[in-house]
Amino acid sequence: MKSVVERVLAGFQYILPQHFLSRIVYALMRSEITWVKNLLIHLISHIAGINYSEALSPDPADYASFNAWFTRELKPGARIFDPDPQAFLSPCDGRISETGPLQENRILQAKGKDYSLKDLLANDPVCERLTGGYFSTIYLSPRDYHRIHMPIGGCLQRMIHVPGRLFSVAPYTVRQVPRLFARNERVISIFETDSGPLVMVLVGAMLVSSTETVWAGEVTPTKNKEVSVTDYPDRDITLAKGEEMGRFNMGSTVILLMPPGTLNPVDDLGAGDAIKLGQRLGVI
Repeated sequence: MKSVVERVLAGFQYILPQHFLSRIVYALMRSEITWVKNLLIHLISHIAGINYSEALSPDPADYASFNAWFTRELKPGARIFDPDPQAFLSPCDGRISETGPLQENRILQAKGKDYSLKDLLANDPVCERLTGGYFSTIYLSPRDYHRIHMPIGGCLQRMIHVPGRLFSVAPYTVRQVPRLFARNERVISIFETDSGPLVMVLVGAMLVSSTETVWAGEVTPTKNKEVSVTDYPDRDITLAKGEEMGRFNMGSTVILLMPPGTLNPVDDLGAGDAIKLGQRLGVI
């Protein structure tokens, strides 16, 4: 019965005006009308179970809009970063959707479903260096902290924006929609590190009204309907481990990719496990 309900709910998303609904949410989340933004902050925070005490400022009055609250900075010490210099850190709060080795160039999405590395990364040449490597997919729910940080230090090589659909990335949709992460709009950041390429994919989703990076600002939404590639070979955009690299303006998913032989994952972390920013995912 559960799978039938999931198929119906996921199937309904095919006919929804995904981008139109997301544009409405984009405007609503940025409303600076005091009673509107305060209502949204209190209502959604209560429903999602957001922990006010972790915010640098827990007072909703200090935020101009719901989106400012949603992407709030945490107070010092709210997250503990693993001090081991070889630790590969979780870039965000969330729950592990799937993690493990790539099966050649295939990435596990959910039981019985996978998708192509080349489809996910828009056929970028880095795919050749990642074949057979490591991946981890982390789902952020509305209750989670929504800034994304570096799992290890790296120098940005290029950013790719891939337009696409905006299916929900909630677990039930991930179980039902084939190739979901390779179909949704996404922002791909490719870094060079001491251990080879690190790829971070920020996947858009329905009602996820915007994705930002610290070097380019707001990347989505955009009217651009074609894949766009921005190279950064000579701009020396280097980010240290633990430094912020971007943020979601509603919940979504981050996919991490590393080459083969570079990472020993933590044995007792797997699909369904909750994780916090700064927690060890593995050792380089």
